[in-house]
Amino acid sequence: MTSVIFKSVRHAVFDAYGTLFDVHSAASRYQARLGEQAQAVSALWRTKQLEYTWLRSLMQRYVDFWKVTQDALDYALDSHGIDDNSLRKDLLSAYHELSCYPEVPETLSKIKQMGLGTAILSNGSPEMLEAGVSNSNLEKVLDSIISVDTIEIFKPSPIVYQLATDQLSCNPEEILFFSSNAWDVSGAATFGFQTVWVNRFAQAPERLPGTPVMEIKTLDAVLE
Repeated sequence: MTSVIFKSVRHAVFDAYGTLFDVHSAASRYQARLGEQAQAVSALWRTKQLEYTWLRSLMQRYVDFWKVTQDALDYALDSHGIDDNSLRKDLLSAYHELSCYPEVPETLSKIKQMGLGTAILSNGSPEMLEAGVSNSNLEKVLDSIISVDTIEIFKPSPIVYQLATDQLSCNPEEILFFSSNAWDVSGAATFGFQTVWVNRFAQAPERLPGTPVMEIKTLDAVLE
């Protein structure tokens, strides 16, 4: 199954946050300071971060993903009664230095060795993505970093997936797109990408159009 999937595409394109990078590693770094609320703060931070991208797209009020990330953290901290500017600053700094999942570097390297182009397609701002890639030493296994910042609308707008085909000079079906976010997989599949759902946390499928060609738990499982 895996070999058939890779033979039919020219590019492997990856979502960044939650797929390559562990979005909860920032709060984990400061778990002692967050105390028993650490997990809840991290979860709410991520939830509001996504909600704000969708709502701002609908309202046509774009700001870059770094601003969205700050606003979402402020909401999460306020919701849990945490008023600590030093902790806020440290959490944001940690988000700029998110850890990638352990299997990511080797998996990307092996996919690149197959002769496929490798790219990120992300809501992240260019500065955030460059920092994440650099921190995880992924520069040599990625050919392109594509940010929605150039078109000022967030996923899952079809315009975002069109941006990837334009940047990579290929047809939608020539892209194998990986995401841990089922709604992102849905958007990409509906656009015409072949998609792989990296279902890291055993979530239930979304009731949305578009079906992945494969569902895996960790990124390296695509090579099995």
